[in-house]
Amino acid sequence: MGVLMSRRQTVERVQKVSLAVSAFKDGLREQPSTRRRAEAGTARQGTLEQEVQEGEEEALAGPSQPEETSASKAAWERLRDGRGVEPEEFDRANRFTPPAFIRPKRELHDDEPPDISLEQREQILNDEMCEICEVWTAESLFPCRICHRVYHDGCLRRMGYLQKDSAVEVTEAAHTETGWSCYYCDNLNLLLTEEEMYSLMETLRNCKIIPGVCLNLDDFLHYKHQVHKQQFERTMPEAQEEQAALQFNALDPDKKGHIEWQDFLSHESIQLLQKIRPQNALLRLLTPKERERARAAFLALDQDNDGFIGEGECRQARHTWFRKHQKEMLSCNVSISHVGPISEGSPASSRNGKSPEKILPATKQEETSIDWPEFLRENVAYILAARPNSAALHLQPLA
Repeated sequence: MGVLMSRRQTVERVQKVSLAVSAFKDGLREQPSTRRRAEAGTARQGTLEQEVQEGEEEALAGPSQPEETSASKAAWERLRDGRGVEPEEFDRANRFTPPAFIRPKRELHDDEPPDISLEQREQILNDEMCEICEVWTAESLFPCRICHRVYHDGCLRRMGYLQKDSAVEVTEAAHTETGWSCYYCDNLNLLLTEEEMYSLMETLRNCKIIPGVCLNLDDFLHYKHQVHKQQFERTMPEAQEEQAALQFNALDPDKKGHIEWQDFLSHESIQLLQKIRPQNALLRLLTPKERERARAAFLALDQDNDGFIGEGECRQARHTWFRKHQKEMLSCNVSISHVGPISEGSPASSRNGKSPEKILPATKQEETSIDWPEFLRENVAYILAARPNSAALHLQPLA
């Protein structure tokens, strides 16, 4: 923590020096001067700018890192500020200014068990006005399947969050059971605090990961080996390497041979949250919509209504949480990846009049029983990992 705070203080000093440089430049423009004074001012200006550059390199890259290009530095800055990594050629003409994301802060009571009742249902209410323009137009608002925010498609386009190739997909998904995650919820990296983000950035830098670049299987395994060696000072076991390869496949559902940067960043963010924060702290990140979906999933699995489910059923819930397509959802015993009520093809629905497929009673008796609080703790990381719209599985459930 001390190292992280010292870096933040360094950044603040750099910002102050940068302001001094700007003020100095303005003074030179306003004051008529001789050639000698101009040369002296230029020399002084060069000294200040050199100090700013050295301070930025120390704060963002570290003294042992190789020199970075201006584009790479800008990418790291956007990543640190929670704005993601945008292409340099991205045209924002006639578009809204992107929001200034504020990273969360840990509270003293975060590690205490939250009170999430199984019997007491929560009322889900979406906002009535668009999050961006704050105007009410009920028929054209897109609700987020994770939080309470709603958006106009036009506002999303002007923000740059809705491109032409994805407009139809978002339009179709936003009002279905599959749902659509807004740009706040779609970015798992925004769940990290400033200290956690600095820790992740330091790990990525030490492993020579370049922001915005796709990773193939060799790059991904090499990164995992380096992280394991830095953390445990020994070579990663073969079993863990096989698990890492399975995670790569889960992040590459289309079998393109590489994983997108945003999917890799979301995977690393949820991995870091698992390592640093206790499960009780992660439970406090769940939204009312996510808690309601978890209730529906547990009640669907608890068919004898005794308040317990089997360990195998709990593992089943982890897998079905990531079902993001309707045809996949209907093929599962229970679906918990949608926005609204349980789908008609799931065991929790009685509207179609069909009896759900029953699980053998012996399975529940032979396995360890899990109650509602334990079910939440075991599944919270997977619930959070299912937030992004991407078809990739950012946290591969264990078999």
